[in-house]
Amino acid sequence: MKKNERFVITINRELGSGGRTVGRILAEKLGVPYYDKVLSKALEEKFDLSHRQIEDLKGKNRSWWEEIKRVLVLGEGAANSSEYYDEDNNRYVTSEAVLKAEREILQNIASEESCVIAGRSAFFAMNENPNHLSVLIQASMDHRLKRVMAKQGLSEKEAKKVIKMVDETREEYMKNNAHTSRYDTRNYDLVIRMDGKTEEEAANVILAYIG
Repeated sequence: MKKNERFVITINRELGSGGRTVGRILAEKLGVPYYDKVLSKALEEKFDLSHRQIEDLKGKNRSWWEEIKRVLVLGEGAANSSEYYDEDNNRYVTSEAVLKAEREILQNIASEESCVIAGRSAFFAMNENPNHLSVLIQASMDHRLKRVMAKQGLSEKEAKKVIKMVDETREEYMKNNAHTSRYDTRNYDLVIRMDGKTEEEAANVILAYIG
């Protein structure tokens, strides 16, 4: 990755790894914007759904597009179809169009400025960007449990349940939409294990890798 040209760094991270904080620190050190959950916010506006609805729907075993249509109460016929009619804009909207919109939202951001983007699908959306660095931040279950328990005030049992649910949701989303596993290291230029590292140290590892 060339720092003297417009670049994008994408960070995929496990819940409780501290990856979001790493991304924010990295962006500050590089002097570029940091975007987190920007895709969900854009979809909220486009489909008039809450962030929680979008996150829940994307993690379903079936296509999240099919579930969105059900939430929008489009009827049984529409729910069994791959498209629906958007009366407000006088057009048909297909599932392919929505997945394309996801990709374009992130690509448009990267085309405007250098940035750091944290999100489960960002690395996939940027895989054709010639100046893209893809990073995975992960940690042991013990590390993740302690962090989630502390940040969310949960018991160990509750934290395990949350981590399991989020891991399964994110993995299912990647398999359904990117047709790959978020744990496949071939998707990343750099994989960092957070055990024994602070978020600042992890950000410095990425800076050292960039050179």
